[in-house]
Amino acid sequence: MRVLVVGGGGREHAICWALKKSPKIGELYCAPGNGGIAAVAECVPIAVDKFEEIAQFARDQSIDLVVIGPDDPLAAGIVDYLEGKGLTVYGPRQNAAIIEGSKVFTKQLLKKYNIPTAAYESFDAYEPARAYLDQLRAPYVIKADGLAAGKGVIIAHSLEEADKALQEIMVAKVFGESGNQVVIEEFLTGQEMSILAFVDGEVVRPMSPAQDHKAVYDGDQGPNTGGMGTYSPLPHIPQEVIDEAIRTIVKPTAQAMVAEGRPFRGVLFAGLMLTPDGPKTIEFNARFGDPETQVVLPRLKTDLLDIFLASINGRLDQMEIEWSDEAAVCVILASPGYPASYPKGLAIEGLDRVEDALVFHAGTAIGQDGQLVTSGGRVIGVTGLGANIAEARQKAYAAADHIHFEGKHMRTDIANRALV
Repeated sequence: MRVLVVGGGGREHAICWALKKSPKIGELYCAPGNGGIAAVAECVPIAVDKFEEIAQFARDQSIDLVVIGPDDPLAAGIVDYLEGKGLTVYGPRQNAAIIEGSKVFTKQLLKKYNIPTAAYESFDAYEPARAYLDQLRAPYVIKADGLAAGKGVIIAHSLEEADKALQEIMVAKVFGESGNQVVIEEFLTGQEMSILAFVDGEVVRPMSPAQDHKAVYDGDQGPNTGGMGTYSPLPHIPQEVIDEAIRTIVKPTAQAMVAEGRPFRGVLFAGLMLTPDGPKTIEFNARFGDPETQVVLPRLKTDLLDIFLASINGRLDQMEIEWSDEAAVCVILASPGYPASYPKGLAIEGLDRVEDALVFHAGTAIGQDGQLVTSGGRVIGVTGLGANIAEARQKAYAAADHIHFEGKHMRTDIANRALV
């Protein structure tokens, strides 16, 4: 088969890496790809928002399947567009991708179908939102309604911080139109858990759960990022808690989307909080998570292409999906300054010294002299695999220590919770 993956980050590198293992793959392309993806797929210099160019390339190359990685093109309707051009696509259509594209929509959906989530109110103007803050106690959770590259959720620990966040989102428009509405919700306490699931309508096939680390610094300090590291499985979380989250949140949400005339086909990602009152929904994403994908797919024993095709052909319920008993830990190497402004074009060295670990490129490019350089905030994800979390973690950090670029930053406590 001839397959095109759309995207250019660590998630897409992991998807391409997994697809490349399929004996059914003939040619594998990635648009636009990055400096690391080029090792497993032919990179095509087409941006993810150039729907017409993507469709033209797919037709010219007789592409059998297009796989959509990132959230922005999904929310903008790339699946509908490409299907309209007669192409076969894996990913949710626009009316289902709204589950990530609008937090207001999602909160209203959860409320309507009585699916556990934090109490909330939504606002489309600064003044009433600011007045609502006076009714609450810190900490405050403020979410821009639309997509904001993983940075649209702010946890404010004082009224002043919360007011500043509201002004930035709704008045200064730091996230553009994504900040036309905000959700203010109660602060939930507990451990976070991510459950990704292959979904086709009401058919839900959960993947092995993962746990992400959003804050930029050790001890969950500092601003939220797109994710500084993750691990899977979660040996410290009882299986019955995981099963409860699937039964009370993931499956009912898929059923609710069908009931709303928005059947979801693709990867549904549930971001959950394990509270004293049971699992509650923090958010949903409409695609593979980044960096969760970098620990989940290396543990997948079943052919990923077969899963995609079964979903598209309405046979997902007949698939036997197997997972490795191995543990996986991914450590993100980030640019200095991330998640705020950061330099680009820094030379990356030491990749040739990495042994016994997977390296997924998130923000890399090939420089003019052929040298691999940084091109994003999150630069590389290093994934170690082992018999348990401790072994996987040791391998990930040993490999990460070999990789160098100026100002490299990484958290040193990824997966520590699972060692207690």
